Amino acid sequence: MNRTAEVLIEALPYIRRFYDRRIVIKYGGAAMEDETLIHSVMQDIVLMKYVGIRPIIVHGGGPRITEWMDKLGKVPEFVQGLRVTDAETVEIAEMVLGSINKEIVARINQHGGKAIGLSGKDANLILAEKQQTQVTDETGQQIDVDLGYVGKIIGVNTESIIALDQADYIPVISPIGVGVNGQTYNINADTMAGEIASAFQAEKLILLTDTRGILKDLSDVSSLIPTIHIREVDTFIKDGFIGGGMLPKVEACTTALMGGVYKTHIIDGRIPHSLLLEIFTEGGIGTEIVR
Repeated sequence: MNRTAEVLIEALPYIRRFYDRRIVIKYGGAAMEDETLIHSVMQDIVLMKYVGIRPIIVHGGGPRITEWMDKLGKVPEFVQGLRVTDAETVEIAEMVLGSINKEIVARINQHGGKAIGLSGKDANLILAEKQQTQVTDETGQQIDVDLGYVGKIIGVNTESIIALDQADYIPVISPIGVGVNGQTYNINADTMAGEIASAFQAEKLILLTDTRGILKDLSDVSSLIPTIHIREVDTFIKDGFIGGGMLPKVEACTTALMGGVYKTHIIDGRIPHSLLLEIFTEGGIGTEIVR
């Protein structure tokens, strides 16, 4: 059989299964910076839409926020993978994320899709409050850490996304939330993607990263863990396989699964067409976290 025909036939049951289903994609990392990878991701998203899948895009922008902080003489600080955000930094984040959002929308439209950009502040899409965080000090004691204007999501108003979906648009959402008092909050994009997936009980949550997935040995890609059950997550954290910037990603997957999402995936966005490989092939790529 012709190889092209084989590929299409392999994809057919997945196209049928995911037709009219929502898939939430967190877009970030190298896939947002490398021109070839950007082109690949945009093609994947538009193809998904044309075969009847309902993609919802949540994007990051951490590296560019850091670039702007450097230009303004501010030193980035992170706690458990979350950016410490003072009043000036939240303004920088909102500005940079808004610019990135417009770029992604334009790219999707150039590739034949119909996208509209949203901030979590639009129509009160993402309601948030100040996030309280604790870390363990050298003595093993839990101490409070003030992350500033980093938000914890307390509500997702899905009406605006549903309206765009019904009008056949692809929603592209920047990770900014709003408090009941109008305060702007910076929100981790992985976290937001997980909460939105949960709110819609999406078919899948897919997080694009700069690693093959969750590895037992960070220096050895062959140590990839293909499947983790949600009950195993705490053990993997204690064993050190999950830490740093991977923590918010795994927590987002856990949130989504607990909210009714069928499957979650952490995949390598540096692989061209990684979304299609994950969704439409039997083997998939990366690490899946399942119930």
